[in-house]
Amino acid sequence: MADPTIISCAVTGNITTPQQTPHLPITPGQIADACLEAARAGAAIVHIHVRHPDGRPSMELAHYREVVERLRAADEDVVINLTTGPGQRFIPSEADPSVAAPGTTLMRPERRVTHVQALRPELCSLDLNTMYSGSSVVINTPASLGVMAELIAEAGVKPELEVFDSGDIQLGNHFIEQGRLPASTLFQIVLGVRYGAIATPETLMYMRSLLPPTAPFSAFGVGRWEFPMLAQSWLLGGHVRVGLEDNIYIEKGVLAPSNAALVTKAVRMVRDLGGRIATPGETREMLSLIRQAPLPA
Repeated sequence: MADPTIISCAVTGNITTPQQTPHLPITPGQIADACLEAARAGAAIVHIHVRHPDGRPSMELAHYREVVERLRAADEDVVINLTTGPGQRFIPSEADPSVAAPGTTLMRPERRVTHVQALRPELCSLDLNTMYSGSSVVINTPASLGVMAELIAEAGVKPELEVFDSGDIQLGNHFIEQGRLPASTLFQIVLGVRYGAIATPETLMYMRSLLPPTAPFSAFGVGRWEFPMLAQSWLLGGHVRVGLEDNIYIEKGVLAPSNAALVTKAVRMVRDLGGRIATPGETREMLSLIRQAPLPA
């Protein structure tokens, strides 16, 4: 019997804005509630970014701590996956491209995992991409990623490798060959980001072919590609992800009223295809995750 399918829900991200959808959770309370609603709808993993009260992306430990504490105190069981994505963007000045323009967030790798070390979730993302994105350049050097991977492992947390093109998978494979990451590390394949891997079945099949044979994988499409790529990932034996970080529409032209609505649609699609939805407990077993207590504040 095939393994059940893990559904991840990325509830807010750092790019989707309240101007795009009024249903985006912003405060720690709203984000935690969105995670719990997604869990009740069938998500085994919730992927978490945090925001300032005005909606801007945040890296504040206090914001992460409030969300995590609310989730750990709730009755619903869910695997917590904290982002380490913020802190990787460089915007070159027009007058001198070697000088950072306002909006640059590029920082030392240690700062990007402070919340992971303090709160010790079961999972955290580790972005392997260096690419042009919007008006900025996302920079994740192998040296910085090595520092982050080491600190994540020291915290007892397992990374989820977000890969945006085939070269990112090569980098992940190299880290696994070097023993810097376990061979069972989860790869999250991102499709449809402009100038990254395009959202087609052929692209996903090619990227899957590059993965280590022992590595589990998940995939998702951005925007209108969310649900087509969900089906493609399932057909190739992968897990799936939805959420307002990636897509704000439940169907063409209709805003999703909540993250839970997107999860509900994902559950229906997986079941219609003949799959079964993984529980958080099954997810921990498949991904070899370990629950642990946070460090003292």
